Amino acid sequence: MTVTPLDMTAAAAGGPARATVERLPLKTKLAFGVGSAAEMIALYTVVTYAMLFYNQVLGVNPVWVGLALSVSLVFDAITEPLVGAWSDRTFSKKWGRRHGWMLVAPIPIAASFYCIFNPPHLSPLGLTIWCGVSVGVLRQVMTLFHTPHLALGGELSPHYTERSKVMAYNTFFQWVGGSATAWIALTFFFPKTAQYHNGLLNPEPWAGFALTGAIAIIMILFTSAIFTMDRIPLLPKTAPGTPTFTLAEFFRDIVKALGNRSYVWLLAGYFFLSMMVGLREGLRLYVASFYWQISSSDLRYFIIGSFVGYALSFVFAARVHARFDKKATMIVSALAYAILPAITPILGQLGILKPGMPMLLPILIAFGAVSYMSVAFLTISITSALADVADENELKHGIRQEGILYSTRAFAGKLDQAVGSALAGAVVSFIAFPQKARPGHVPDEVLFNLALWDGAISIVPGVLAAVCYGRYRINHASYALTRAALAERRALAAAQ
Repeated sequence: MTVTPLDMTAAAAGGPARATVERLPLKTKLAFGVGSAAEMIALYTVVTYAMLFYNQVLGVNPVWVGLALSVSLVFDAITEPLVGAWSDRTFSKKWGRRHGWMLVAPIPIAASFYCIFNPPHLSPLGLTIWCGVSVGVLRQVMTLFHTPHLALGGELSPHYTERSKVMAYNTFFQWVGGSATAWIALTFFFPKTAQYHNGLLNPEPWAGFALTGAIAIIMILFTSAIFTMDRIPLLPKTAPGTPTFTLAEFFRDIVKALGNRSYVWLLAGYFFLSMMVGLREGLRLYVASFYWQISSSDLRYFIIGSFVGYALSFVFAARVHARFDKKATMIVSALAYAILPAITPILGQLGILKPGMPMLLPILIAFGAVSYMSVAFLTISITSALADVADENELKHGIRQEGILYSTRAFAGKLDQAVGSALAGAVVSFIAFPQKARPGHVPDEVLFNLALWDGAISIVPGVLAAVCYGRYRINHASYALTRAALAERRALAAAQ
């Protein structure tokens, strides 16, 4: 019988051969994916709502808020690689390398999330400090779950396209978490009222919203951790003789990771991509609420476009990777995500799209659908590609580095997102956007400059990201050779 490289991956995956050759159970994919829903509730809600809440609801200077959010990201970006490297070198027969970390995180994550959107009565400076500290704590404790969770996804399967399917579940549940949060928030907590055209500007419902989100986070994170524990015996193990975690070993792991050229280019691409995302997300509600003058009730319908985009990527990502490979998918997706979201504000500046026109909302939703599909394809491609990088590094260095690879990717992303968040706050201040503004009462010049930053200027870092992804070099053929070499090495070691 002829043995193919795909068959050989059974011996290279660190567990029983049959378990690695068969497709992952649906239960495992669902349980893994659902964890990203809570991550999205916690982290994406902060990125999307914190600036608007502290600036427009509480009256804090936007530059202060942007700096508070940025400082929290910087500290988190420093600790994330530490957690990733530590989890790579964790020894536990019962909890594996990842689950012990995932189980201690849910309660402190929920508590810090509640504090962010339920601050005490403080001065503007006090609120700025509260925002920075509470968001910083949230990001620190979320790292305890987020980094091992992503690393777990990278090691659940050794197969090129099965990894893409695993990450497709992860990305789709990110949409579920973000969209469900937005729908529930805009429907039950922040609906349009006679006093507030945009219910998000109403200060009363925020405490109830924070409590509901905290409860959901606890339930979802424990579900993800507990219902993936049955895979622990089948996951790659820390190699015998591997040194325990120390700062010296941590820096050696960083050097090993950065020695992979494909990984460095993925890192650089994600750096520029995160700058674009940080800027756009910081301005998104300003553009929707004040430039397009969309009510909080109508904002819910953008979920339709996001669902279409994420559903299409969920169904087709693995098939696209099988046919066109991950590199081409990353390049096209990055360019699409850079350009498409900028088209609508540019059309607004040209007078083609105007607030209140009959077809404005469907047009914005349609552009949103294609944009969300692009970013979903890009996210799935990057996270799946990182698992392929882990194979190359194991072949070269004899240690699996999913934790360090996924965490240093987040390190670059969060550092740059910190720049994006600070830039968003600086833009709001630079264009002299009025505090506690009302839709329809913001000067035209201010709105024009807001659209300029959200549109044409935000394209630049996305194009730079696409250039970086063009330097990525792992493809299906090189992946198969790497897996075959790993299988041969492990078979020889077992025979000896």
